[in-house]
Amino acid sequence: MFSAAEKKQIAGEIEKTLLRLGHPEMPKEKPVFKIHVDDKELWSWADIEPNWKYGDSNPPSVNPWNEIARGEMAKKDNKPLRS
Repeated sequence: MFSAAEKKQIAGEIEKTLLRLGHPEMPKEKPVFKIHVDDKELWSWADIEPNWKYGDSNPPSVNPWNEIARGEMAKKDNKPLRS
């Protein structure tokens, strides 16, 4: 559903929002969360986790179709992809 860049963008905004709330039960950094997003089709979904969770030994999963689709949509719309 979402490209890797879009997942990173979404995760970054979620993390900022969680930390900005300043809830006493939340850690001061690196909140742990997992978001599952369902699309209108049964086969279309996305799991989003914090960006800090990934490193060289544990890269985020990439669905090649999502990466290609986002690139084609950007070309069609004549808009640059957000990173």
